[in-house]
Parts: sequence; C-alpha cells; structure tokens
Amino acid sequence: MRLYNTLSRSVEEFVSRDDGRVSMYTCGPTVQAPPHFGHARAALVPDVLRRWLTSRGYAVFHVRNITDVEDKIIARAVAEGRPAAAVAETYARIYDEQMTRFGILPPHIAPRASGHITEMIGLIERLVEVGAAYEAGGDVFFAVRRFDTYGNLSGRNVDELRAGARIEPTERKRDPLDFALWKGVRGQPGSLQEPSWPSPWGRGRPGWHIECSAMASRYLGAAFDIHTGGVDLAFPHHENEIAQSEAASGRRFARYWVHNGLLTLDDAKMSKSVGNVIGLGEALDRYGADVLRSFYLSAHYRSPVDFSEARLSEARAGLERWRAFLRAAPQLQVADLPDVAAVREARGRFTAAMDDDLSTPVAQAALFDLVSAGNRMLEAGRQAEAAAARAALLELAGILGYDLSPASDDGAGLVGPLVAELLRLRSEARERRDFATADAIRAGLAGHGVVVEDSPEGPRWHLA
Repeated sequence: MRLYNTLSRSVEEFVSRDDGRVSMYTCGPTVQAPPHFGHARAALVPDVLRRWLTSRGYAVFHVRNITDVEDKIIARAVAEGRPAAAVAETYARIYDEQMTRFGILPPHIAPRASGHITEMIGLIERLVEVGAAYEAGGDVFFAVRRFDTYGNLSGRNVDELRAGARIEPTERKRDPLDFALWKGVRGQPGSLQEPSWPSPWGRGRPGWHIECSAMASRYLGAAFDIHTGGVDLAFPHHENEIAQSEAASGRRFARYWVHNGLLTLDDAKMSKSVGNVIGLGEALDRYGADVLRSFYLSAHYRSPVDFSEARLSEARAGLERWRAFLRAAPQLQVADLPDVAAVREARGRFTAAMDDDLSTPVAQAALFDLVSAGNRMLEAGRQAEAAAARAALLELAGILGYDLSPASDDGAGLVGPLVAELLRLRSEARERRDFATADAIRAGLAGHGVVVEDSPEGPRWHLA
C-alpha cells in the first residue's frame, strides 16, 4: 500500500512501525459549535483509511482528540453566559451524535484536552529545560528558531515567515514566530468562562498546539504511524506539533502525514468565521449519510471539493443503481457462489485503487462496472453469477463504509409494513380487474417517494 506523505511531498510505500499494527492520530473537533458539512471530510478520510487498513489485515489503533480548552470555546461561553465546560460538553455530544449518523467508526480513544493538563505541563517543562521554550510574564513560548527543521512539513521558509509577521504590543514574545505553549490567566481567577489550572508559571491554560502533542504522545508513543487532518491544519498547527514534540523528545513525532483537501462553497473554504457553512446535521437530514459519503469519495481525498447540488444528485442516483441491482440479484450462501471473471476483475481493480493512495474514485468506478456486469448476468439468466456479483458489491462497498442493507435504504425498513399492506390491497384490486384502484394505489405510493416495480415474482418496491 502507498500513501502520500505531506512531509516528503511524495507517495511512499506504507510500512507500519509495529509489524501488523497501525497507530493513527486524527485532529478532532474544537467543540464550540455544531459540526458543518466540511468537518465531515476530515472525519471521513481517516475512517476510510482505517477501514481499508483493517481489511488488509492490520490491527489499527485510532486516537481522535476533542479540543475542549481553547479561546473560541471561551468566547462562546462568554457570549452564552455559561461555563466553558458546559459549552464544550454540549457540542462534543452533538459532534459524536452526528458522526454516528454519518457512519464514522468511533475512535478507540477520544481523549479530551482538559483531562491531560498534567501531560501538557510536563511536556512544556521539558521544552523549557532543553532551551526550546521560555517563560515570559506567566506565558510560555516555543522558540521557533531553536528548531532547525521548522517549516519542513508546510514548505515554509522561516525567514520569509518572519518578514511577514508582526508583534502585537501586548505580546511578550522574543520573536514574532514564537507560539504560545502556556497562556497565563487574563481574566478573573476561577472564572467559569476562562478555565485555568495551576502550573510552575502561575495559573493559566495550555495553548492549542501543545494539546495534540501531549495526547498523541501519551497514547501512541514516539514515531507513530499516521497523523491525519485537514490541509488547513498543516500550518501552523501540525508544523508546531512536530517542532515541540521532536524538540522535547529528540525523536520523530509522526511518520506519515495524511492531509485531506477542503470542502468549498462557491470556491471559498467552508468556515464558521466566513459564515458560509452548511450544518452537518442539516446535510444528513437532506441527503442521507451514504449520499454524503459517495459525494466525497467520488473525488480523491487530497483534492478540494466544491459543494454542488448536481454532484449530490449524481451520488444519490449512483447509489440507487447499486441498490436496484442488490434488490434484483438473488442471495446465495458463500459456498454456492461461482468464481466469476468479472467479479475477480472488479475486486482486483478496487484493491489496486485503494492501495494507490486511497484512490476512491477509481475504486468506486470498479463497483459501478461490477453492477453493470451483474445486470447483464441477470438479463442472461445467470442467477448464480449475479449472486456472486451481489456478494462482492456488498463486501467492497462495506469496506468504503456504505450500509446498503435494506433497512438502511433511506428509511425503507420503517415504512415496509405499511407499503406491504398497500401492495396487498393493490394486488387484490388487480385480481378483481379494478385497475383504476390499483393504479391509484401505485400513484399514491409514487407521490410519497415509493417506486413500485412489477415482476414475474410479484411487485417489488424501493424508495426514490
């Protein structure tokens, strides 16, 4: 398997640190508001990567943090007039609920920043001890110029960065590039809106960057395998993670850096600060989890994706092609499935695409070709071969995270008993040759999004 490593700017052969095991860290949410549609991609890419690695036989250990101590949360708490911890808890629960609806596998550990202050203070103390950080009036800053390889991840030049930087009058930094590891308390000590903890430098709270370094190192150790996140985090967040982690330990932090492209709306990044957001909950209500997944996986994970109703409609239509074939093809026991050349070919193309830096557009194209071949098998009456294609589609689509079971077909399982009763009444009407009533029942179902298809075995139905 090969992955693009942002650090080397090349596609590399993936070799795990520990034989047969993969350690992976994902930058999770800063819980100051509900997640938007763009956040879904940053969760989906590691989800698909984890599913694929697992299918390849690796035991994956996945950590995704929750940032519940951060300036934006404090600002939200002040605006809402309630404790910062309450704000963080509210939106952390919403995030988890919506990720579950989206079909994202839960991480094995979801550490919260507020639960790892001791580890952060210890890491900062180590950085001060080795001369990579300094205290200034209750704050502690990382000295960027003490880390020789700063900028390697993002491709930034330190001198160019310094030329464009400014020092605010209230800051105590020695260099405009230095960043905060610890922030001394500014408001009323003990304020619920500005949480603080005791430290060797006085009461305060950690900076954002040190949080991920402490939590990743705590659960994955040095030189762990994969660090994921949006490309917008490569600088400065991930750059700073590398600098402070490696300056403190003298060892490599993460070995492979996997960054996903961003979701844009009219070619502008979807962002709360810009105000051009579509809530993830709203998107799930409107389109459904599998349609959103298909929308994203139709593009390579490193490419930007522009929000498009047309592309979402294409994703829905493509999923319906899969489901229509699954409804039509017979189900057989695995032992009864024949060896079919078209199935072998589709499986081989799918595997090669996923091994080639998670090329999900090519992998999905192989599944569409499999469905086309399966439909030809049905037309030719080769039922056992069609059953083999059906089983392969369910297996491979499942690896991508799709749930194509009948009960997941956009709520079909919930309305099934009612539709079955209406179809029984329609059949009775047809037997009486009361075609007006039969047609009215079919039209009424169609008006509510239920498509009825007549076949020699009886009527079949699905949701439009």
